[in-house]
Parts: sequence; C-alpha cells; structure tokens
Amino acid sequence: MSAPNAANAENAANAANAGHRLHGATQLLHAGAPALREGSGPVNVPVVRTSTVRFENTAAYTDFHHRRDAGERVASYGRHGLDTHRALEDAVAGLEGGHRAFLTPSGLSAIALVLLALLSPGDHALVVDGVYAPLRRVDNTLLKRLGITVEYFSPSRDDLASLLRPNTRLVYLESPSSLLYEVLDLPALSAIARERGVTVAADNTWSGGWFYKPLALGANISIQAATKYISGHSDLMQGIVVVDSPALAAKVRTAHDALGLTIGADDAYLALRGLRTLPVRLAQHQRNATEVARFLQQQPQVGRVYYPALPDDPGHALWKRDFSGASGLVSFALPQATPAQADAFVDALTLFGVGASWGGYESLALVAQPERLREHPQWTHDVPVIRLHVGLEDPRDLTADLAQALARIAEAPAPSARPAAAPFPELLRAEAHLR
Repeated sequence: MSAPNAANAENAANAANAGHRLHGATQLLHAGAPALREGSGPVNVPVVRTSTVRFENTAAYTDFHHRRDAGERVASYGRHGLDTHRALEDAVAGLEGGHRAFLTPSGLSAIALVLLALLSPGDHALVVDGVYAPLRRVDNTLLKRLGITVEYFSPSRDDLASLLRPNTRLVYLESPSSLLYEVLDLPALSAIARERGVTVAADNTWSGGWFYKPLALGANISIQAATKYISGHSDLMQGIVVVDSPALAAKVRTAHDALGLTIGADDAYLALRGLRTLPVRLAQHQRNATEVARFLQQQPQVGRVYYPALPDDPGHALWKRDFSGASGLVSFALPQATPAQADAFVDALTLFGVGASWGGYESLALVAQPERLREHPQWTHDVPVIRLHVGLEDPRDLTADLAQALARIAEAPAPSARPAAAPFPELLRAEAHLR
C-alpha cells in the first residue's frame, strides 16, 4: 500500500553503486521513489487520494488499528495518508536526518503541533526572542489559556542555563532568526538544554532543510514551513515536523491524531516535486541574494545589510561553521528614510512583488519592523528595515530595480499617520501571516 521508505531507496541505490555512498542531492532525487512493478513504473509517486481505506476483512481492519495505536506507521483511515504522503514523509525525514516526519496544513500548524505535543499545563518553555512572530500569537491566545508559560530570551544577552527551571520542557530556537538573520550557536545551546533533559526544537525553514541540519547539531525536532522552499512555487500551504527518536515520534503522533491534522494528496505531491529541485533552486537563490546584498552594501542610502553569508556579518563565523549555504532572504536598514519613504521604496519596485511568505521563484519585498533588536543598539524603531526575498530572476535586473526604487526615496511625500497598532504588538507587519 505504501511506497518504499527513504532508507530502503538509499540502501538499494548504494548497493547498486558497489558500496559508493550517494551524496545528498542524489539521495534527495531518489528518496521515496515508487517501486517498479512488473518491470515498469512512473518516475514520480502517483497522487493517491482517499478518505476511506478498505480492508480485506474485519480481522485486517482490527489489526491495522492495533498496529497504528502501537506506533507503527500504517494507514487505517485516509487522514493518515497513503503512498504520496508516505513518500514525502520519508524524503523529508531523510533530508533532515530524522527518525520520522509529520505533515501539517501550514508552517504555523507545525509549530503549534510541537508546542501542544510537548507542553502541558504548568510547564515552562524558553523561546528565542528572534523567533517567527506568529508563534507569539499561539502563546498569547492559546498557551496562556492552557496555563503554559513561555519565556523569551536572547542568546547573546542571557545565560540559557540560568533560565532553565525544573518545569522547563522545551527550548525553541530559530537560526537564523526571522527578519534580521542572527545566527545562533545551536550546538552549544542544545548541549545546555539536553544536559538538563530538555527537548530542543528548531525552526529550519530558512534553509529548506538543505544546508542546515539542526538534528545533527543537537536539536531533537526540526520544523519547516514547506510552504516556502520545499514547495518553491508559491502554490501550496504545508508544514513538516521531523523528530529524532521513537519516543518523540509517539508524543507528536498522539497530538497529530488528536488535532486531526492532515494535508491533501495533491499538496503532498507538489511538495515532493518541489523537493527534487531544492538544491539547484537554493544554489541560485544564494547566488542572486549574495549579489543583491553586495549591491546594497554599496548604496549610500543603505545602512546595515542583514545576510549571514556576508563576511562582515556578525554571525558569519557561526554560519560558515554550521551551514553549507544561504537562502534568498536579505534585510537592510534605511537609516535616513522615514516610514513613508520606506513604503514609497517598496511601492516603486517593479520586479519585487509586495506580499507575505517567501521561498518561491519570485522576488518579494516588505517593510519589516522587528520587535527585538537588543543585539543592535544602533537601531531604533524610527529606522525602517526592508525584507527582501531574492528570487530566481536575473540579479542584474533585480539590482537595477532596487537602484531605481532607492532613487525614489527622496521623492516620497511627508510622513502620514501610521495604522493603529495590532492587538498584539509582537505581530509585526512582515510576519503577521500564516506559514
């Protein structure tokens, strides 16, 4: 009923290559590939849609339910997914170097799944304060109501060991951070937490799981919005949670089932198709983003450029140690611009669309207002920060577009009144969207 798993596909391919261990890009292309039946078969896993799973008899029906309740990965109902879902789960688990993957309808639902699976009333969680902002919405609207305490900390200012409590159950990290892309020392932070028996989760959406491996660096859980780079085409919503052990898989599976989380087979197919080209797309995103970042550094209107692949970025040494590449996200400050001028800059762009999300082939721009800038005392809330997602267009066209928009800043009208603050001030403009 299900496609061969990633480990079997990898082992078979390695055996066929006389013991040669395949490189990551090759493994990614073949992970979860459908088996040949009667001498032939498709290249891609077929889209298998169903709500009902049929069984040969009542004994088989009962057996499948017992096996699933015992933690075995079998489908007793369509919500659990069949061949298409299984192939994607296997491929992403292999990509992240994990034990098992769970699919959810969005990146934010993947985050909420981890929080609800691991935290109970009275528990305490430590969350890095540069985290993807909608996590704070889950905290303010749901976790607080359940009696769960979330404390935000800055790794550059706070001593993680001193913040851990007897009831701390989770340390939640994101590296690079949202909007400003500070790079964390994940191995060091994970070691501190795990020494005290605390689970470590890391948001890995920035890298698409390709050039950053949180599980290999000490995290127990890696979370992605597959909406972004895994999809790569801005046409689906999806989240993925990868765990490193059967014990964590059991906890996440229980919450996953209880919450009724599922995705459609067509979306699983699209994500798997996007996964096949992830390495080549990200390589081009990095080339383009690096060229754009260097261009921005040369512009007199631009202050700090936030991109860890730049040699003068404060996080560059950690990035070089722990990452094998960089994505297409670049932010930069406009220290001489008013908020109205920052808006005018974004509105003047012709190749960069205005929109939330990122990770597709197209370039995007938004005015960001990061809530937490404790590491950057030179920045104030009067200095606009622009977040770019640098897409796959020719970088010469992108830099030309940025140049003409920068020239428009001086032409912007006087500042106008800004909209009223959001109900939760931490829900910032560039991140008040669902993954």
